[in-house]
Amino acid sequence: MNPLNPIRWSSADLEAFGALVQTRHFTRAAERCHLSQSAFSQKIRRLETAVGARLFERSTRQVSLTPEGELLAQEVLRLEQELQQALGRLQALAGLQAGRVAVAALPSMAAVWLPALVAEWRRRHPQVQLTVHDTLAQGATTLLREGRVDFALTAGGDLREFDTEVLCTEPYWLVCPADHRLAGRGADGAGWSDLAGEELIHLARSSSVRRQIEQLNVRPLWRTSVLEVEHLATLAALVRAGLGLSLVPALTLFHFRDPGLVALPFNEPALARPLVLARRKGQALSVAAQALRGLLLARLAVDDPGLA
Repeated sequence: MNPLNPIRWSSADLEAFGALVQTRHFTRAAERCHLSQSAFSQKIRRLETAVGARLFERSTRQVSLTPEGELLAQEVLRLEQELQQALGRLQALAGLQAGRVAVAALPSMAAVWLPALVAEWRRRHPQVQLTVHDTLAQGATTLLREGRVDFALTAGGDLREFDTEVLCTEPYWLVCPADHRLAGRGADGAGWSDLAGEELIHLARSSSVRRQIEQLNVRPLWRTSVLEVEHLATLAALVRAGLGLSLVPALTLFHFRDPGLVALPFNEPALARPLVLARRKGQALSVAAQALRGLLLARLAVDDPGLA
């Protein structure tokens, strides 16, 4: 046998070899393979010619394995066992009886959407490990790009390198102190013109919220505060202290449930942002990731997504 020309065996060849190993009888092995005895014998001879060694000793009374045949039989058995194990693992993954799935999500989406989703996932698929990374938009796309998560739940932006689907549109709200002149507007909300002369506290430039506001290129009627914060809890405390107002996405409103604060609908549709599911372009989701995506979409279709 030339090592540069590997032997190409079919599953039928392995079946014939295995049948003869098990039965040690040409007629019974041929019947098991649904072949005539002559066709079966020719197949075995071709196998022996291909490997360059006799695999079986034949006599009028018995068929036995040669040392080379014993070696091949052991290897075939090992390969069959490994194949069965691999198929079993694949069946477990396909049946959501094993495996893992990972998702990245903006902190607001993770806090509002994922607790109930994760609880239902664990109830339905307790043997599939689910990992959640709550991170800002840049961190979510980095995790996705590096293949460390199956998909990312993030806000619209420059996501051209990924395949995306819009889940819903998130409006913005204006947060002000409870004693502010705008606090009594209630459901009537506010707009850009109401911010004239006001001091606006922004989140850090690394946040998707800040980037979206700046990309609108709205002529600022407000005064931008020198205060710039990373965390919403800090932002809430600064607004409560009367140091300025702030524009925040709807899913973050739970941070501002405080008797010293009022949140008003911000009636500027251009500021609303799409919330999307992003995944690597052209790459199919695993069975587990598909199931998690389906569960998320089903919940968003029937539950309050927390946008009002």
